Amino acid sequence: MASRASTSSIAPISLATLSDPPIKLVDGVAFDYFLVEMTSTLRESAAFATARTKRIENEMLEAGLIPTQAPTQASSKKASTAPGPRDSTTSLTSNRPKSALVDEEDEPLRSRLENIGMHVGSCFAERLCAHRQPFDDTLEVMKFICKDVWVALFDKQVDNLRTNRRGMFQLSDAMFKPILRVSSYLGRPETIRKAKLYATFPAGVVRGILSTMGYSGTVVPEITAVPQCTLKVNIKLPKSEMSGAV
Repeated sequence: MASRASTSSIAPISLATLSDPPIKLVDGVAFDYFLVEMTSTLRESAAFATARTKRIENEMLEAGLIPTQAPTQASSKKASTAPGPRDSTTSLTSNRPKSALVDEEDEPLRSRLENIGMHVGSCFAERLCAHRQPFDDTLEVMKFICKDVWVALFDKQVDNLRTNRRGMFQLSDAMFKPILRVSSYLGRPETIRKAKLYATFPAGVVRGILSTMGYSGTVVPEITAVPQCTLKVNIKLPKSEMSGAV
């Protein structure tokens, strides 16, 4: 009597591959180049979008479609000290370095970098947690980020993790790869300002992972000396974890 065929051969290999596709890796140098070019491209995109929004607002103001706002004392003082048409072409203030500009000008760029990082972080969480058991608490999630996620992204683990067990975490990396080669001829303040922009994307990745796992909070990169970076994570803990915190 002929033996029956094994049930494991009923499903073709192609279907098994589709259910669990092979991991596709990206070279580390290509990732660094992508981050640099992405930041530069999004800077131009953010500037164009901001200029377009201001132009539309001015057109709507001239057409009377939106009400005009009364000038505040600060804005009137700024307008009184602003250079005239002739001064605007000869004044040296127009040629001041970018480090002298307010940080609010980079806010559209930060927003775009963080949104892209959150999308990448969400994909990372789904991929790396596909065959893992559910995490017990937030500390286990942060350890997962410090080990598995950091190794997958930067080929190393986080150097230090601190927490007060009440939702505040600090992830410290002494050789943070995204800002390892950041420098500026304008000096240390401008270098740190640029480094904070390049650290926005990894901060978004961490926030995206936390959001996918059901945690809401903020992730703020702090840089005092390149290439050291500290990500300050403030998570809103569930009541069950808050009651167990010491």
